[in-house]
Amino acid sequence: MKFLAIENFPVPSVRTLRALGIEVASITETTPGISDKEVIQIAQKENLIILTFDKDYGELIFRHSVHNPPAVVFFRFKGTTPVFAGDLLGVIIKENRIKLENTFTVIEENNIRQRQY
Repeated sequence: MKFLAIENFPVPSVRTLRALGIEVASITETTPGISDKEVIQIAQKENLIILTFDKDYGELIFRHSVHNPPAVVFFRFKGTTPVFAGDLLGVIIKENRIKLENTFTVIEENNIRQRQY
């Protein structure tokens, strides 16, 4: 499982995931300022799961029929620290609690919802 953190995904969370041995590419580090559609193209080309706090990805995928990336993990709840998302995702992956591939996953404060595509 490889991930692509978009610009609104905290860099400390990217570092946390990398420290856990999880491969994470970062738009902030490589191509800041690109459009959401370009992010999706990179994710498709490199088979990466998008990590985001941006609800626009749901609209692009489900309402505008954009070609789907391998998966999207949308954090609706930001937590209280910049490492929150990285810590939580690390636990989810380690415990193998959910399947991320081919899904739009919404992580809320007390819930995880998924929609297959």
